[in-house]
Amino acid sequence: PKRDWSSDVCSSDLPAAWDTSALGAAPAATTDDKPSIGPLDRENTAELQQAIIDTIKTVYDPEIPVDIYELGLIYDISVDAEKRVLIQMTLTSPACPSAQQIPNEVRWKVKAVPGVTDAWVDIVWEPMWTKDRMSEAAKLQLGFF
Repeated sequence: PKRDWSSDVCSSDLPAAWDTSALGAAPAATTDDKPSIGPLDRENTAELQQAIIDTIKTVYDPEIPVDIYELGLIYDISVDAEKRVLIQMTLTSPACPSAQQIPNEVRWKVKAVPGVTDAWVDIVWEPMWTKDRMSEAAKLQLGFF
């Protein structure tokens, strides 16, 4: 028999996690999270690039035991005069299950690099990633030789 929950369960008895009142509320105001970076500053890029690369090397694709820098997913690192960083990167596939997690992890880790004032990640699909972009170390580690 089908049970009628509305008659024997008081809404005040429901767990707080089941509160659906927020579903009809207006969306929260969002901040403009688009990259706001000025022209490339070669001196700042040179100053911060190695620390940024070292930080990016701590980010791994959960399905591959090689960091994303050695995988060749990072295409460009730009730093402007105000030490704001733009990372252009790709993913191994547009259907990558970690398409949200990896760029966010890169952004927040790079933002934490001393001297960096802000950071953004721009996902690009051109040129398309291939195994040829991997470093020799990554190919060796994954047994591609």
